Amino acid sequence: QVQLVESGGGLVQAGGSLRLSCAASGSISSFNTMGWYRQAPGKQRELVAVIRSSSNTNYSDSVKGRFTISRDNAKNTVYLQMNSLKPEDTAVYVCYALRNVVYWGQGTQVTVSS
Repeated sequence: QVQLVESGGGLVQAGGSLRLSCAASGSISSFNTMGWYRQAPGKQRELVAVIRSSSNTNYSDSVKGRFTISRDNAKNTVYLQMNSLKPEDTAVYVCYALRNVVYWGQGTQVTVSS
């Protein structure tokens, strides 16, 4: 089955930056869509960013202008560059990929402190 492995999470202070990686088994060009969700205690799961095979991208309003999703097909990896981080960005960030079914990564913790 498809494997998605996230990395790059950690603890950073407000205003800092972090880059998350999602490495996939096999070619990511075979996926229609890849992206990132985040889940924080007491909050709804939020779709943060999406990148499609057309390279079209979409972002939630809460991160637009601060986060950038990108991909490197040669490395079979999708990235989420997070800048100007805020404490409210604290969450578990989960990578997903869609072909004809959805595949999920294990998640990586991002904690932003003041």
